[in-house]
Amino acid sequence: MAVFDSGVGGLTVLHELLVALPEEDYIYFGDTERFPYGSRSPAELRDFSDQIADWLVARGAKLVVIACNSATAAALDGLRERLARTAGITVIGVIEPESVLAAAATRNGHIGLLATVATVESGAYDRAVAAADPQTKLVSVACPDLAPVIQAGSPFSDETVEMVRSYCDPLREANVDTVILGCTHYPLVRPLLQRALGPKVRIITSGDAAARRVEHALSVGGIRREGNREGTYEFFCTGDPAQFTGVGERFLQLPLGAVERIKLESEVSQ
Repeated sequence: MAVFDSGVGGLTVLHELLVALPEEDYIYFGDTERFPYGSRSPAELRDFSDQIADWLVARGAKLVVIACNSATAAALDGLRERLARTAGITVIGVIEPESVLAAAATRNGHIGLLATVATVESGAYDRAVAAADPQTKLVSVACPDLAPVIQAGSPFSDETVEMVRSYCDPLREANVDTVILGCTHYPLVRPLLQRALGPKVRIITSGDAAARRVEHALSVGGIRREGNREGTYEFFCTGDPAQFTGVGERFLQLPLGAVERIKLESEVSQ
């Protein structure tokens, strides 16, 4: 099974998969050289996602998880149709599973979203939440500076705390009782977000939601690995492997081992 993201944030999704489905073998791909995705155009994101997915399929992936909200918003539909047609492979994104959980969790019908600029502007969560429950109201806040701060792995400063508060203030004013973390990096600052939002606000993360959807897809497709075994996991990135390892182990909460650097060529000018 394969998981890919713009950087190390998708390791929060991989962590939940490793817990929920420990018997499976995993490949993780982090496109760290082209991080962040949140400021990229939809055409670039579709191009990057196609390149990575094709590389993962060539490595033998039986299912692909797009563990990046920006890439999911831009590329999921096209990639899902293409890989189903050409390789019989299921592609799962992180937006729809989170939206379904959030719609089920809210008590007052007011849901908040914290996400990258690209994800917010795509309207993907607006559509997914409306599909899950047309009676709910979604309030979206773009957080352009949050993922880069988390990816850098630097100690959190007073400026980071103030940044988080400024992003959460509109959601508090809107009286949301449920907040979707629309970027896989954000769970790393969940305590800061919870404090800023208040203890009664429920936070929905990509990892738990995606793990449930993957488990269902594997079972329905008859491709879930059976037996009492512990699967393997391996890591690839387009940037510096040492930097990926240093930050990535904090995200995954497990040792990464060797990380191999891969070079991908883009068809879209950067």
